[in-house]
Amino acid sequence: MASESVKRILDAEAEADRKIADARRRAEEIITETQQNGAVAVQKKVAEAKAESEKRKRSDQERLRKYAENADKECGKRLDELRDQLSKNSDKAVSAIISGFFG
Repeated sequence: MASESVKRILDAEAEADRKIADARRRAEEIITETQQNGAVAVQKKVAEAKAESEKRKRSDQERLRKYAENADKECGKRLDELRDQLSKNSDKAVSAIISGFFG
């Protein structure tokens, strides 16, 4: 009878060892799977962030191009106005000088 009890105890210990080993293996599988899923999720978020960054960069470049274009037009208009004013002032100056000498 003692040998039967010893056999049951050894069988129970062996079964416990198998269950513990199986639980550890499954825990490792879960950890590995979670790490892989986490890495994939991080890569996906990085790709999404990069795409959004590129989209914003293109948008900013377009706004900058439009701003520079408008600034160039505005500067051109202002230069034309200044040239017209310079021409008028030059004509007045020449007339004043001529009047001063001959006038």
